[in-house]
Amino acid sequence: MSGTYSFLDVQAAIEGPGGKFELGSGSGNAEEGITIARAEDKNTLTMGADGSGMHSLHAGRHGTVTITLLKTSPRNQQLMTMYNFQQTSSANWGQNFISIRNYISGDGTTAKACAFKKVPDLTYAKDGNTHQWVFDAIAIDTILGSGTPEL
Repeated sequence: MSGTYSFLDVQAAIEGPGGKFELGSGSGNAEEGITIARAEDKNTLTMGADGSGMHSLHAGRHGTVTITLLKTSPRNQQLMTMYNFQQTSSANWGQNFISIRNYISGDGTTAKACAFKKVPDLTYAKDGNTHQWVFDAIAIDTILGSGTPEL
């Protein structure tokens, strides 16, 4: 069995106070694309003095979503505008919803109650750079598909 992957099949979007727009393929994504990272392990193994063990299931589903864009992507301005609006009031903060889908492979991730971690570091150098927009998410849920297109 063989399969094919392409970032061209990745659709992503953000919705929150002050904005709603696409972040996936066609948004000026850098090679690093989109990264979803869990903040903690789901399990802790505790071993007893006699060799018995205990698993502890953690309830946390939090983590980060990182969107890496080329310096020239128009999404940088949209995200900055959204950030500037949201930081004016705690009523607007932490209300973003991010969805990421690959309909060819069947993968899907949603990140709920997302807040901007900070404004990206800015570098002006010989070559153009990227901007990493990092979001802290209270709940991240992922389904990995079978690798075949959904029909």
